[in-house]
Amino acid sequence: MDKAALAFLETLMTTPSPSGFEQPAQKLMRERMKPFADSVRTDVHGNVIAALNPNAPLRVMLAGHVDEIGLMVKNITDGGYLYVAAIGGVDPVVAVAQRVTIHGSKGGVPGVVGRVAIHLTDQEERGKPMKIHQLWIDIGAKDKKDAQKVVRIGDPITFDAPFTRLRNNLVAARAFDDRMGSFIVAETLRKLKGTKLKVAVYSVSTVQEEVGLRGARTSAYGIDPHVGIAAEVGHATDTPGIDKNRVGDTPCNSGVIITRGANINPKLQGMLLDAAKRSKVKITHEGAPGGTGTDANAMQITRAGVAAALIAVPCRYMHSPCEVVSLKDIDAASTLLAALLARMPAKVDFTP
Repeated sequence: MDKAALAFLETLMTTPSPSGFEQPAQKLMRERMKPFADSVRTDVHGNVIAALNPNAPLRVMLAGHVDEIGLMVKNITDGGYLYVAAIGGVDPVVAVAQRVTIHGSKGGVPGVVGRVAIHLTDQEERGKPMKIHQLWIDIGAKDKKDAQKVVRIGDPITFDAPFTRLRNNLVAARAFDDRMGSFIVAETLRKLKGTKLKVAVYSVSTVQEEVGLRGARTSAYGIDPHVGIAAEVGHATDTPGIDKNRVGDTPCNSGVIITRGANINPKLQGMLLDAAKRSKVKITHEGAPGGTGTDANAMQITRAGVAAALIAVPCRYMHSPCEVVSLKDIDAASTLLAALLARMPAKVDFTP
């Protein structure tokens, strides 16, 4: 990954965009894709859609969702503390004692997720996990009136976690799931620039995946693609406590995960495998017997059906403020997609 791409990735990963409130990250995605596409637009739902060679008869949609999990203000107590609900799949265990930012109408408000000190907790209560509705956020307010000067019911909240470079090509951030996917579909456009394509490519930075695959549903309906490929994170299995017999063997720095199963068109999968071989991209496999719970699922069942595929980058500690991925794996994912699309013919029968 070159320095410019890495700098953009770091900026993107540290731009808060909780699901349903994606505008800051989407603005970055529009600017990033504009030089490499024939057109870029934002639909009414908030999806950013960049098109390359749009007049070709075969339409391919690439999807990476830009939204992240987070919290939402549900109540402000008389003492000025904020009680919250989850936006997406937030694990309350990893939320406790985190620094957060509440995104109010007057800008970001820093806060911390509080917990009664262990010294003041009964022995039998120590170590017990809290539920989301039991969490509170302390912004240092004197009382409810003071808190209401900067915070309103319904304000979104994100975890305040930096982009951190680790050893051996690994990096940590809070929203690789799946803002990294948006980065991948944008990088694919960059790598395709100047290539004579036989297909139309729509790179879509989708919204609201974490609350029901909503952006992929609406953007796929509008684009009406023949092919839909989601760029996502998959579970890295190279950490303690992972049962590979249940999850598979997909460690960080192993390249791109290619999914097999009911959500995946077999002919498209074969084309991906061929592209990986030609481009010398390392791959591993993941089995998914049903719907994958990703944008690939939403695209597959759009209109009369779409030939779908799912590629993923191994990710440690998914849905936490310290997700870890490999820069080499991220770069390999966009290389694989570019290799696939550069040689995809103008007519393909994807009927199984």
